[in-house]
Amino acid sequence: MSNPSPYKIPIVDLRAQYATIRDEVRRAIDEIAESQQFILGPAVARFEEQMAAYLGCAHAVGVASGSDALLLALTALDIGPGDAVITTPFTFFSTVSSITRLGAKPLFIDIDPYNYLLSSTAVKQFLGERGIIRDGLTVDIKTGWPIKALLPVHLFGQCCAMNEFITLAEKYKLLIVEDVAQACGAQMKINRQTIFAGTIGAAGCYSFFPSKTLGGFGDGGLVAVHSTELTDRLRSLRMHGESAKYHHDLTGINSRLDAIQAAVLSVKQNYLDGWCGERIQRAGVYYRLFHQSGTLGNGVLAIPPAGTDRSHVFNSYVIRAERRDHLKQYLAVNGVQSEIYYPLPLHLQRCFAELGYRGGDFPQAELAASQVLALPLYPELTQDQQETVVDKICAFYRR
Repeated sequence: MSNPSPYKIPIVDLRAQYATIRDEVRRAIDEIAESQQFILGPAVARFEEQMAAYLGCAHAVGVASGSDALLLALTALDIGPGDAVITTPFTFFSTVSSITRLGAKPLFIDIDPYNYLLSSTAVKQFLGERGIIRDGLTVDIKTGWPIKALLPVHLFGQCCAMNEFITLAEKYKLLIVEDVAQACGAQMKINRQTIFAGTIGAAGCYSFFPSKTLGGFGDGGLVAVHSTELTDRLRSLRMHGESAKYHHDLTGINSRLDAIQAAVLSVKQNYLDGWCGERIQRAGVYYRLFHQSGTLGNGVLAIPPAGTDRSHVFNSYVIRAERRDHLKQYLAVNGVQSEIYYPLPLHLQRCFAELGYRGGDFPQAELAASQVLALPLYPELTQDQQETVVDKICAFYRR
């Protein structure tokens, strides 16, 4: 991803970010090289403490990727064969593969058409129609599956309707596991208190893939938790389930955050709030440019709200567009990179065919998949570049 881009305006420019922090990052990496402590060790412990303090949670456990963060969180919460987890079909693959790899079942609920997030209204309706509490556990009366958890995804950098989900989780005895892979640094108000996404439920799962709001120099992830018992289980599970060296109480996996990644992330985390602010500012520029362009309702079907708070930190700037695929191709020819997140909802993926879902089951997710397009957005993006992006989109729809 950090290779020179063939595009004049890439969707993300990691080299531009690196140029601003090069000396600090190199010093941090050199310290790891001199110590030769590459696996866990003090660098990882320092980063975990740094993130826990930043997020305002009791503990943070560094793991090898955002995908592993989800898998280990669900494992630590005893989600397993026959259990069901409510989630969205419009998300990155690992949200759902983390459920199915444990032998559990995803119960898909459609998205809100205005923000692409798991619809709290639809979840409430689903649980009202199909959820019944038996012996302190909610059971899906259609399938007979016990519904153990609710897994909302803070997609594209924006926060889900967590107040509503908290109410539903309390009523139906559900664990909440937050997928925060795309929203590190986003905030929301819960009972009039501003808190970070990922610190509301039993576990918050973060990704440090390089393109994220807080990205490393490779894969990395983290689980934010409040429970000491859950923290101990996670620390064991990421080390093959060890309780002591070569003694295994659990069946875990090898999923440790590399010390070099932790060192890089420790440097970059100090800039996260500023970078989130820059992303929000650039989203505001797009908002103004699109409103001035005359394309809204004339090709461009919808754009994100402007937003001035931290409830949306714009990990991705996603619009809806007519003739989306042709627009993407036109932008590429004209030097502007764009991406489709995501072209096929997960309920229609071949590997999940056995779940029995069909086209038309989740119309809002399917419609979004046919229309969404992510445009370049990163802290170093210039206004001239944004004007070029919007101009090219206008030119496409004028043809």
